[in-house]
Amino acid sequence: MKRALVRLEDLVASCALLVMVFLPLSEIVARRFFGRGIPGSGPIVQHLTLWVGFLGAAIAAREGKLLALATGTFIPQGKWRRAADILAAAYGACAAVVLAWGGWQMAMIERETGTEIGAGIHAWVTQLVLPVSFALIAARLVWRVGHATLPEELTAKTPRKWSSKDLAERWLDRALASIGIIAGVLFVRMPSLLQGHLIWPAAVVIVAAAFLGTPLFAILGGTAAFLFIHDGVTPATILIETYSLSVSSTLPAIPLFTLAGFLLAEGHASERLLRVFRAFFGWIPGGTAVVCAVLCSFFTVFSGGSGVTILALGGVLFPALVKDGYRDRFALGLMTASGSLGLLLPPALPLILYAVFAQIPIEDVFIGGILPGILLTTMIAAWGVREGIVSHTKRYPFAAREAFASLWAAKWELSMPALVLVSMFSGLATTVEAAALTALYALVVQAFIHRDLSLTRDLPRAFAECVTIIGGVLIILGVAQGLTSYLVGAQVHSRLLEWAQAHITSRLALLLVLNLFLLAVGWLMEIWAALVVVVPIIVPLAAAYGIHPVHLGIIFIANLELGFLTPLVGLNIFLASYRFKRPVLEVCVAALPMMAILGIGVLIITYVPWLTTGLLTLLGRG
Repeated sequence: MKRALVRLEDLVASCALLVMVFLPLSEIVARRFFGRGIPGSGPIVQHLTLWVGFLGAAIAAREGKLLALATGTFIPQGKWRRAADILAAAYGACAAVVLAWGGWQMAMIERETGTEIGAGIHAWVTQLVLPVSFALIAARLVWRVGHATLPEELTAKTPRKWSSKDLAERWLDRALASIGIIAGVLFVRMPSLLQGHLIWPAAVVIVAAAFLGTPLFAILGGTAAFLFIHDGVTPATILIETYSLSVSSTLPAIPLFTLAGFLLAEGHASERLLRVFRAFFGWIPGGTAVVCAVLCSFFTVFSGGSGVTILALGGVLFPALVKDGYRDRFALGLMTASGSLGLLLPPALPLILYAVFAQIPIEDVFIGGILPGILLTTMIAAWGVREGIVSHTKRYPFAAREAFASLWAAKWELSMPALVLVSMFSGLATTVEAAALTALYALVVQAFIHRDLSLTRDLPRAFAECVTIIGGVLIILGVAQGLTSYLVGAQVHSRLLEWAQAHITSRLALLLVLNLFLLAVGWLMEIWAALVVVVPIIVPLAAAYGIHPVHLGIIFIANLELGFLTPLVGLNIFLASYRFKRPVLEVCVAALPMMAILGIGVLIITYVPWLTTGLLTLLGRG
């Protein structure tokens, strides 16, 4: 029964993602041949994003893959780790219950208005996925207490065998963690428990929960819920903002581009691309390191983030570096840093999100990110050249026949960026339609042209993994939007602007302060949440000092890209530690030179705005 429900859950989410691919493609065909689109197609795709995102979040909770700070993993095994897991799960369940109640309130309000999204589908019916998903997450956070405390256990093929003592302790842990569910019910039934009370005790609890390993959505959503309830406002306000973001017109591009990245990862695209880049760059000193930097940049553009790149390519590239004579520490640092190099290159998802929240054209941000993205990749590649000279690493003589043969073999993958940019800038497709076209293109190339992807074995796994990753990201974006709403309502951006104008007299000084601030944000906050919470606050501030919004966006993302390498809590540090089975501190030390190089690159991007705005000016979009 349990296995059937799991399969049903995966099937519904995957089918929703599949429909998201084909509806925008049908729009392109309908406009081209019939002169009109499909009625209701846009709103339906947007609401399917809501379903994919929050069903994906429930699946991520089921699999123990909700994003959290890596700090919880530093607590030693034993009673302290057990207590930390219980407290983290209890707080997460409490926040999820409050958010589930807010979602139910919103759906019932919408039911009274009777709004339809198209094809006779009522909006409130689609909104029910919010309370259902949050309720499932609350239950699963409690259920999974003590289930898996190490990354190896999360992915183990053979389930752990529990003794009777272990089972008794696990049920006790669940009982203790379920107090969080009871607390959540009390808070929604008796909001007076929170109204008007001191804020700092709650802040201490929230910060402690974050460092103990509570999922980030619960930290952000719980903070927003407490602040709203403290002021006498229903938590439904958070879910209204979550719903508004989730059904925005450009957000469906995120799951669709991510799906394209997963389809590439499931095939042998990495091997073909490694061959072509090695054929063209392998002859220079440090050629394999250069290849790794370029290839990781290419993959990150489509995969949605550094996590997929490190996990998917690490098994191919790290052994290749070591085999060619690169020092183990250098190879570890290079792979850790290269996982996020492509975040500034179009159509990387952070660029899309920044454009959405800054309310500027996505195409402008794409153009603005090209030169800075190339700069950071080139700087890391240059360090690889240095390593190649110092370590006398293996080089691959250039052979024209091999170069053109490898280029021909990888021609379909190498054409993907051109497909995206041409379809968008030619007017053939919107951003969402271009993303759907890219996903279909990746599927056709991997499954039918190269035949690396089995439709019955590999495709369902790719869809399931994509939905899980997307769920972990979109739930953070959704609840962070609720927190942003509170901060905007509290006039935080206005107060920040007043303070800046009173203490900062020049644009250059503001840029330095912004860099320091964004580095701190990258250390404390995951990139997706930072985009939602911080962008609406700093955009007015930058505008007051004459900073171009596209330049601000590239500075913002470059700093958060650097934040992936922050010692101890950076996402890349944690993922590399898990992928290469190395201690976190060893990964931190290996990544420090790369962090310094990227830090210099961020300063160049900050103080040479032409890198960002030059192409825009040349194209008449500045």
